[in-house]
Amino acid sequence: MTESPAACRFQSFSEPSDPSQVAPRVAALRGALAAQGLDGFIIPRADEHQGEYVPAHMARLAWLTGFTGSAGNAIVLADKAALIVDGRYTIQSAEQTDTAIITPTKLEEMPLERWIEANLSAGGKLGYDPWLHTVDGVIKLEKAVAAAGGTLVALKANPIDALWSDRPAPPAAPVKAHRADFAGESTASKLARIQEALTKAKVDALVVSDPHALAWTFNIRGGDVEHTPLPLGYAIVPREGRPTVFLAPEKVTNEAGDAIGAVGEIAAPAKLQTQLEALGAAKAKVRLDSATAASALATLIAKAGGTPDAGADPIALMKARKNEAELKGARDAHLRDGAAIVRYLAWLSREAPKGGLTEIDAVAALEAERMKTGLLKDVSFTTIAGAGPNAALPHYRVSEASNRKIEPGILLVDSGGQYEDGTTDITRTMAVGEPTDEMRDRYTRVLKGHLAISRVVFVKGTSGAQLDALARLPLWQAGLDFDHGTGHGVGSYLSVHEGPQRLSKLGTTPLEPGMILSNEPGYYKQGEYGIRIENLIVVEERVIPGGDRTIYGFETITWAPYERALIDVKLLDAGEIAWIDAYHAKIWSKLAPLVEGEAKAWLEQACLPL
Repeated sequence: MTESPAACRFQSFSEPSDPSQVAPRVAALRGALAAQGLDGFIIPRADEHQGEYVPAHMARLAWLTGFTGSAGNAIVLADKAALIVDGRYTIQSAEQTDTAIITPTKLEEMPLERWIEANLSAGGKLGYDPWLHTVDGVIKLEKAVAAAGGTLVALKANPIDALWSDRPAPPAAPVKAHRADFAGESTASKLARIQEALTKAKVDALVVSDPHALAWTFNIRGGDVEHTPLPLGYAIVPREGRPTVFLAPEKVTNEAGDAIGAVGEIAAPAKLQTQLEALGAAKAKVRLDSATAASALATLIAKAGGTPDAGADPIALMKARKNEAELKGARDAHLRDGAAIVRYLAWLSREAPKGGLTEIDAVAALEAERMKTGLLKDVSFTTIAGAGPNAALPHYRVSEASNRKIEPGILLVDSGGQYEDGTTDITRTMAVGEPTDEMRDRYTRVLKGHLAISRVVFVKGTSGAQLDALARLPLWQAGLDFDHGTGHGVGSYLSVHEGPQRLSKLGTTPLEPGMILSNEPGYYKQGEYGIRIENLIVVEERVIPGGDRTIYGFETITWAPYERALIDVKLLDAGEIAWIDAYHAKIWSKLAPLVEGEAKAWLEQACLPL
């Protein structure tokens, strides 16, 4: 690679928000609410599936407030309005909205429910869209509104939709069959397992409201949202008999239609309500996924005489435990992705010190290297490329407005690719020029925490919450920490953020063989620099001679060298050094045949023993 490309196929750097539109839009919303006799309305960032990415026509929060972050809620009353976001988005929310009209509010200091209690007038009527809130979410809202002396009102139509004159059309991406050799299990086999779980749970049917679960169960993929190959739709799986999949028929390719038709029926999304009411009329007990199912679904079932049962979707755990075909696909994807990363890192090591690169250049160059594989379907999320102080923002996204030159110091790049056989996610932190002693100390402490997770063995039944502290201990010993989880689950050509497995203080699901997780501790010095090191790991069973318990450990499947210039070897013990040397030796053996020229020469030096 001689120069970085100017454009990306899968990412853009424009900032779509326009704060000048906030005042007239909020005024129009207030007028619409007053006409309905309402005193306020809640605008979540969610769509009806509670997804990480929402299609453009569901981005109501962004349309009203200008805020484009991945999480948040707005609430508009007649005389005040708030945009409630977590600490990741404190700065972004203030920049993107009109703060004279909407007050950015930190979730940690004032959650939505507490804001309602403090600001809704007694007797006030607060509206909400029941398709955008879960059953549990509505219960919390009801308590808050009651505490304020008001009434929570479920609306039949979202008032924003009538105001949004240039609202985009719903996505119409084709729904395709996922290759059997990548899926590793037939839809019929998956349905049999799901129906067995429904029998054990003593429920009559399951509403599949999570598009990830829909895609996994029926071995289909789509393109309705950014960076994740999802078809947006629903399914109803009865305890016995054939399921029904609710997808716009015109989106379903012949191959996917034939595959679904072999095991179930396909119906238009408009038929969902009719089937839910039929289940209710039959007095059925219907499982709804507490994490993703809209409150509206429960209301339809209950009003018809059935029993909505909000709880865990059994598909989530099945999907999390990857089969051998999915694991092979993940390993294969990480090999080709690793070769692309090595070519990129070699280019970066040569070009960054010259001083001409920007963060956008770094993003575009990496996407270009992945494109050269010929198999990239998308990036798995918008690439994070933070130089200097931008690296201290864990969820930074470069825009044309924020784009920094890459100068001496630290560059953090967190990225991933979507391939049909697997989803990748890797973070590497690079030194540009000579790092400071403090940078090397912090990097090495992060690396030690990363290695602690890589090397740990643990007894069956252990959860991510029980392991999370291992990644933090080297930082804690220096009075430091990081404010995100250590790792998240990863899907198989699905979402790069998959539950229920995770390495975090909140990760209560026991880790089981086949689960893929990220291992990504970090350190962030606000206004100066940030460090994160991330590999993907797979839970696997280990045999320990003389042991009498089932023991698990992690297989690392990401292949890219650590940054030698940032490693302070004096802070590492012999076991850590041996692990790094062995890992680098494996990288050389696996990737050397896949790269050539300057990239191969760079890799050889990067993989030398410490």
